[in-house]
Amino acid sequence: MTETEVQNPLARFEITAEEIFRVVAVFYARIRNHDVLGPIFAAHVTDWPEHEEKIAGFWRNAILRQRSYSGNPMRVHVSRPDVKAEHFPLWLGLFHEVLRAELPERTALQWGALADRIGEGFRTGVVAMRQPKDQPPKLF
Repeated sequence: MTETEVQNPLARFEITAEEIFRVVAVFYARIRNHDVLGPIFAAHVTDWPEHEEKIAGFWRNAILRQRSYSGNPMRVHVSRPDVKAEHFPLWLGLFHEVLRAELPERTALQWGALADRIGEGFRTGVVAMRQPKDQPPKLF
């Protein structure tokens, strides 16, 4: 861990930017080979190194509180009709596998809990924002 990260009182938990990038790279290598998720990502990601850098920035922002990401990930997910609510548990399951393989147990659990909250928010948003306005709400 670098001196800056150790002294960052806003960080959610101890992890380095390098560890974040490694997890992101390993995760997306697995995504590209996943039977269900791989084709969905391939339809939207044309530059994998750029995408991985952007997502690593998202996680550095979320975990280390670095100002390393700007964007609206909810809008991105909702605007892609092939991204469905049932894909999020697959995504999270794979992400947890990578976390457990790449990080110490405590860090993997901490990041996994954060990913679960964010993933559930995206899943809920995808369902809610695609719901017809004139129909009763879908219950999850």
